[in-house]
Amino acid sequence: MRGSGCVRTKRVPYYLGIDGGGTKTTCAVGDESRVLAVATAGPSNVVRVGQERARESLQNSVRQACAAAGITPDEVARTCIGGSGAGRVEIAESVRRVLAEIVPTPIDVVGDMQTALEAAFESSHGVVVNAGTGSFAYGRSRDGRTARAGGWGFAISDEGSAHWIGRQTVSAALRGADQQKNSDDREQFENSPLVSALMRAWGVHSLLDLARAANAVPPPDFSALFRAVASTDSAIASKVLESAGRELAQLAVVVIERLFPADDASPVRVAITGGVFRHAALVREVFYTELGRIEPRAEVNQNIVDSVEGALRLARRAAKVSA
Repeated sequence: MRGSGCVRTKRVPYYLGIDGGGTKTTCAVGDESRVLAVATAGPSNVVRVGQERARESLQNSVRQACAAAGITPDEVARTCIGGSGAGRVEIAESVRRVLAEIVPTPIDVVGDMQTALEAAFESSHGVVVNAGTGSFAYGRSRDGRTARAGGWGFAISDEGSAHWIGRQTVSAALRGADQQKNSDDREQFENSPLVSALMRAWGVHSLLDLARAANAVPPPDFSALFRAVASTDSAIASKVLESAGRELAQLAVVVIERLFPADDASPVRVAITGGVFRHAALVREVFYTELGRIEPRAEVNQNIVDSVEGALRLARRAAKVSA
């Protein structure tokens, strides 16, 4: 008010970056340069968990992150969410509507590949390999072209992901049970640390129940078994985790070969992201070794990048473009 002596201060812009996954949803609140708060809620992949579960997870993550940052969702200037399946118009619109119920400002819905690449390299070139509930490799060349490999869905693809690891381990465990020579050996196998951990994770009490759960319709959450596999000292678990590392290295190689000419000996930057890399050292070690063996140009950053940081950067950038 003129003449009142009041000083009008410029409103600080706040931004939301969201990583919406099949296992968890992470929301980061930031200003122009800092991350102010981060909150995590349940899964928000609409295809896997449905509209209502996704709504609950997305809105809870936003409310919790804003509360931790000391702001309200009404103060957010721009939001960007990266999620699997966001390339489908109907999925993107569904996610946008859910967020618009509590965030009144512009919302950008992009693929999780875009947020992962942004987190790893901003606008520069390189290849990022994601191993979370699902998996993919995605990259940008020096002249701005992009390419992907994998990420075609849990039923036919997602090699090296938490879902893939869970499914492969159940399959290997059931084959192992078949190979036991007598009932005593089978009982001992059923009570082994790995099989016991798998059954606890799904809340079942026998190999038969494990098999029934694995074959249920709709399919069970195989990714829920990943922690059991990664934390159990077992020959079966080690073999599956080693295979996961090799599969993920192959995805990286496909993208590198598509984007970076073989006659160019320059190093190719590679980044990793996702819970499988974060929680399974054996997967990381095999990935590094296999990728270096097949593609010596690969220069891997062993720090695991966080896709939510890419979403936050994209929100800031979009706000500046539209200003």
